[in-house]
Amino acid sequence: MIINWMKYRYLYIAFSLLIIIPGLFSLIFYGLKLSIDFTGGSVLTLSDSTIIRQKDMTQLQADEMVGKLQEKDKDLKLVSFETIGPAMGQETTRKTIWAVLLASLLLLIHISHAFKQLKFGVCAILAMLHDSLVLLGIFSLLGHFFNIEIDLLFVTATLTVLSFSVHDTIVVYDRIRELQRHTSNLSMYEMANQAVSETMVRSLNNSLTIIFMLLALVLLGGDTTRYFALALLIGTISGSYSSPFTAVPLLAIWDDLRHHPK
Repeated sequence: MIINWMKYRYLYIAFSLLIIIPGLFSLIFYGLKLSIDFTGGSVLTLSDSTIIRQKDMTQLQADEMVGKLQEKDKDLKLVSFETIGPAMGQETTRKTIWAVLLASLLLLIHISHAFKQLKFGVCAILAMLHDSLVLLGIFSLLGHFFNIEIDLLFVTATLTVLSFSVHDTIVVYDRIRELQRHTSNLSMYEMANQAVSETMVRSLNNSLTIIFMLLALVLLGGDTTRYFALALLIGTISGSYSSPFTAVPLLAIWDDLRHHPK
């Protein structure tokens, strides 16, 4: 059954803005709470796979800390101690930004070429930007109110989320392309409705499988991976929403502006 999804295309965009704007406000005024992976500091790895992150710690201070912990657990040992300088943290930040920009540019070129129209690439990148802002905004708020820091695992989660978002978007776009080839009498509005209707069940089944697994990791996983799993969970939910309700409506709105300019 074909559902008129695009009837509410402007409402979908408004809902996205409702989620993004508070996070954007937080990013501008509070920023992200960065871990020592970005600001510099010391990392202690203990024999029970516990990782301790502190700022400006010497080897002597690390030994003293481990000594106090050994009073409670004699089998505890210091496996490794390393110090990350601020310059390395800045270099990590710079490389992360360049990686996202480069990935966005390559995706824009690839998707535009694959679908023979620039609007497909632009709308896919805007949907990817939507997911990035949702994830960054939520973690900015979590950092401000709950002191949750972002580390290199967060960067990994962010890039993974972008990949998931684009993959899901391409599935819907590919269905629109097939409709363009075989039903030239349909408008973009009609093709968008049909493509979303035909891929919705598949997308939901795929997303829910991932969401349930990530939810279990967030609730039951260890401290070292909890926020990594949380970032993936937020990104997966956002990506599942943005593909049919941001990327595709943007195509319909693009078509509105092209054929019915005000």
